[in-house]
Amino acid sequence: MTNQDSQKLLKQKHELDEHKRQFTNFARGVCGDGEVEAGQEFSNDRKPDDQNRMKSVENRQN
Repeated sequence: MTNQDSQKLLKQKHELDEHKRQFTNFARGVCGDGEVEAGQEFSNDRKPDDQNRMKSVENRQN
Protein backbone atom coordinates (compact mmCIF):
# COMPACT_ATOMS: atom_id res chain seq x y z
CA MET A 1 0.00 0.00 0.00
CA THR A 2 1.36 3.40 -0.91
CA ASN A 3 1.57 6.25 1.56
CA GLN A 4 -0.56 9.07 0.13
CA ASP A 5 -0.55 12.66 1.30
CA SER A 6 -3.99 13.36 2.77
CA GLN A 7 -3.87 17.04 1.80
CA LYS A 8 -3.04 16.13 -1.79
CA LEU A 9 -5.91 13.64 -1.90
CA LEU A 10 -8.30 16.19 -0.42
CA LYS A 11 -7.24 18.77 -3.01
CA GLN A 12 -7.79 16.24 -5.81
CA LYS A 13 -11.23 15.41 -4.42
CA HIS A 14 -12.19 19.09 -4.31
CA GLU A 15 -10.98 19.56 -7.88
CA LEU A 16 -13.03 16.57 -9.01
CA ASP A 17 -16.10 17.83 -7.14
CA GLU A 18 -15.71 21.24 -8.80
CA HIS A 19 -15.38 19.59 -12.21
CA LYS A 20 -18.55 17.57 -11.58
CA ARG A 21 -20.40 20.72 -10.47
CA GLN A 22 -19.35 22.60 -13.59
CA PHE A 23 -20.36 19.71 -15.82
CA THR A 24 -23.73 19.40 -14.10
CA ASN A 25 -24.39 23.12 -14.54
CA PHE A 26 -23.34 22.91 -18.19
CA ALA A 27 -25.55 19.88 -18.84
CA ARG A 28 -28.53 21.54 -17.17
CA GLY A 29 -27.95 24.64 -19.26
CA VAL A 30 -27.85 22.63 -22.47
CA CYS A 31 -30.79 20.36 -21.66
CA GLY A 32 -32.97 22.92 -19.93
CA ASP A 33 -35.95 21.44 -18.15
CA GLY A 34 -36.18 18.42 -20.44
CA GLU A 35 -36.96 14.86 -19.50
CA VAL A 36 -34.31 13.06 -17.48
CA GLU A 37 -33.45 9.39 -17.12
CA ALA A 38 -35.50 7.31 -14.72
CA GLY A 39 -34.21 7.56 -11.18
CA GLN A 40 -32.48 10.87 -11.79
CA GLU A 41 -35.40 13.15 -11.09
CA PHE A 42 -36.92 14.50 -7.92
CA SER A 43 -40.23 15.58 -9.35
CA ASN A 44 -43.49 16.51 -7.66
CA ASP A 45 -45.57 14.25 -9.91
CA ARG A 46 -44.46 11.03 -8.24
CA LYS A 47 -47.07 8.88 -6.57
CA PRO A 48 -46.59 8.53 -2.82
CA ASP A 49 -45.15 5.23 -1.68
CA ASP A 50 -47.76 3.84 0.69
CA GLN A 51 -45.49 1.13 2.08
CA ASN A 52 -42.80 3.64 3.07
CA ARG A 53 -45.41 6.05 4.44
CA MET A 54 -46.97 3.34 6.58
CA LYS A 55 -43.53 2.22 7.82
CA SER A 56 -42.82 5.82 8.83
CA VAL A 57 -46.10 5.95 10.74
CA GLU A 58 -45.26 2.65 12.42
CA ASN A 59 -41.79 3.88 13.40
CA ARG A 60 -43.20 7.06 14.93
CA GLN A 61 -45.61 5.02 17.06
CA ASN A 62 -42.80 2.96 18.58
